[in-house]
Amino acid sequence: MDRSELAPLIDHTVLGPETTTADVRTVLDEAREYGMNACIPPYAVEEAADYAPEVTLATVVGFPHGQHSHEIKRREGVIAWQAGADELDVVINVGRLRAGEDDVVRAELAELVAAVPIPVKVIIETALLSDAEKRRACEAAVAADAAMVKTSTGFADGGATVDDVALMREYLPVKASGGIGSYDEAVAMLEAGADRIGASSGVAILEGAPE
Repeated sequence: MDRSELAPLIDHTVLGPETTTADVRTVLDEAREYGMNACIPPYAVEEAADYAPEVTLATVVGFPHGQHSHEIKRREGVIAWQAGADELDVVINVGRLRAGEDDVVRAELAELVAAVPIPVKVIIETALLSDAEKRRACEAAVAADAAMVKTSTGFADGGATVDDVALMREYLPVKASGGIGSYDEAVAMLEAGADRIGASSGVAILEGAPE
């Protein structure tokens, strides 16, 4: 896969707690230069939409632990969409899922999906879940009419694996995210069935790709 084919599949990401406006602009400049998308903090969406209107903007909801109330997640998603976000990446409530409260997880996701007219990706935080729990999380995302499932926030120990991507691909398109730092790692995820790559190393990944 050459650089031009790979670039639109990458969400070039900056979501650390210390992220500044300058950091966001750097990511947007790089996304614009290389043809990537960008995933940025919610506070920066409105300014980013004005600064780089040609870049597809994703932002996060309920990040990074997913423990916000239904109402807060829905409102956060609506505010982000109104500010100019093109896509939302929402973290499930892992505690609810692990407690067997799948109906609550499903209802929360469905409420957000219904509130916005843009794609919602569901972050299931695979490193914290058993395979059975991953499947239940994916089933909740399907039932909520989500657009994609995503492996990780990048804040839990462990990130995307080819096995997790293959499992999740049985349910919905997959965004592989967490620990992907090279071209070879990105291609491995795509070959396993991923449709999108989330990475703070978007430029490094593309620099390793054939032109």
